[in-house]
Amino acid sequence: MLPQTAFMSQILFLLLIAFFGYFLTTRIIRIRKNIQLGRIENRTDKPARRFKNMMLVAFGQKKMFKKIIPALLHLMIYLGFLVINLEVLEFIIDGLFGTHRIFAPLLGDFYTVCLNIFEFLALAVIISCVIFLIRRNILKLPRFRSSEMTAWPRLDANLILIIEILLMVAIFTMNATDQVLQVRDSSYTSTGRFVLSAQLIPLLQPLPLDTLILLERVAWWAHIIGILAFAVYVTYSKHLHIFMAFPNTYYANLHSPGKMSNMPEVTNEVKIMLGAATEQPPGDPPERFGAKDVPDLTRSNIMNAYACTECGRCTAECPASLTGKKLSPRKIMMDVRDRAEEIGQKKAGQAENKALLGDYISKEEIFACTSCNACVEACPVQIDPLSIILQLRRYTAMEESSSPADWNNMFSNIETNFAPWKFAASDRFKWNKE
Repeated sequence: MLPQTAFMSQILFLLLIAFFGYFLTTRIIRIRKNIQLGRIENRTDKPARRFKNMMLVAFGQKKMFKKIIPALLHLMIYLGFLVINLEVLEFIIDGLFGTHRIFAPLLGDFYTVCLNIFEFLALAVIISCVIFLIRRNILKLPRFRSSEMTAWPRLDANLILIIEILLMVAIFTMNATDQVLQVRDSSYTSTGRFVLSAQLIPLLQPLPLDTLILLERVAWWAHIIGILAFAVYVTYSKHLHIFMAFPNTYYANLHSPGKMSNMPEVTNEVKIMLGAATEQPPGDPPERFGAKDVPDLTRSNIMNAYACTECGRCTAECPASLTGKKLSPRKIMMDVRDRAEEIGQKKAGQAENKALLGDYISKEEIFACTSCNACVEACPVQIDPLSIILQLRRYTAMEESSSPADWNNMFSNIETNFAPWKFAASDRFKWNKE
């Protein structure tokens, strides 16, 4: 490469880094602010246990292996990008300093071994992505066809899979043309033989030298631009879970899944009634009981929404959904994320005139929930839709008194008789006399 051309290439590379870096940074700040819309909840206890949970569930994909075939395919894509992105480090150094395969002379034969491993993983990524495309578009698995999976979520999933395939194809094209150029032009660094991309060499050998140089550079730029664009795009996509799974599992609820968190203010009122407490603890009373909108939820709830993979395992396991009820735990998480985005962007001043409950999530949905925790157990990244549903229910009960009639009867019985049944506590054991 001529010095002037190399210099222009470096300038262009720096401009691309700055361009995509700006949009990526802006988007990260926006997501952070959206998560901070929620109430603060202290989940910094037991750091060792939290770190272990993150490594097992987010990094180790522990919960994915309940379904072995999708788990293995997902693992291939996950490992492929995790390891192949080590090669991106070489791309960045070459782009910044105008070099070409800077690690090849430093690592020697080890470089050849590494690149062969990268290529086998790239092939595994292509195969896995093709199978996932078939599952979504030809086999049409039911959990990918629910009512909340509208045109955009379906297109989003397909776009990511296609982009991943194209990025891997760019790697094979670049490596194959580079191997041909090493034979024809001594200025190209020797890398040794790459087994998989070498299969493309017979197709490239008839091409003239200028065409090969152009093809290699096009493949190189396509891959690095694709990686940078992918990093920005995933922040708008369900594939944000690639990154959000790690903080989400670290700050996950460590209590038993069956344990529901009580409202401290209400708990203390009950204790005062029972004589177990004498006064309310210091502090301002809550502005609202339960949750009507995203700011009433906790930051963990909103983080859950951004970590949602939209895989549908929660809805597929939900007994209410399976029996034809309107509830879909996946939709709950998608609605929370969409509402947080709307509030964060303040679209057309409409954010103040709408609310999560009513405009996004209906009462029919939250009242259909059986509180069984099947959705929480099924989620591969420990998202908790039930926590959000319970907070929305509390609002309807304590702020609106709009729970179903039979629920209100039960509440009244608990208030007067200290039990769900409509008779006095003194009469509860009369059945024993018969």
